[in-house]
Amino acid sequence: MEFVDRLLTCNDCGGEFIFTAGEQLFFFDKQFKNDPKRCKPCKSRRSGVVARPGSGPAAAGLSRTETRTSCSACGIDTTVPFKPTQGRPVLCRQCFQSQRPVMSPARVAEQVPLTLGSQITALVGTGTTVSNRISEMPSSSADVLASASQA
Repeated sequence: MEFVDRLLTCNDCGGEFIFTAGEQLFFFDKQFKNDPKRCKPCKSRRSGVVARPGSGPAAAGLSRTETRTSCSACGIDTTVPFKPTQGRPVLCRQCFQSQRPVMSPARVAEQVPLTLGSQITALVGTGTTVSNRISEMPSSSADVLASASQA
């Protein structure tokens, strides 16, 4: 089915507005039965939303919740983007970041699967001999390295 831009009349202001082919396709996909009755400014005014182009969620009338509270750790006044729950500590940005666990490079390496090439590079970089570390590697990598070191 092919859609073509159509000119419609707004029920509120009486002005004409274009019902684009893209909007018609959207209405068709959503199985809406009726064409729009209002232009976009009248629709926004009717729903209580004032459109401000380029102002993000504020254009849709949405605002981010900001709550003023005291940090549970250091006691300074701070704002948080949520409503605090009774009995749960609320931390300022600095205290929150200082309490986050910092992974050591060894811990990060445990969680990242290594390829055989990066395992060899890691061993060479540490000055450890390959034969000392073969037992710590996955069996398939150990087999390859063992055969390579004997050659």
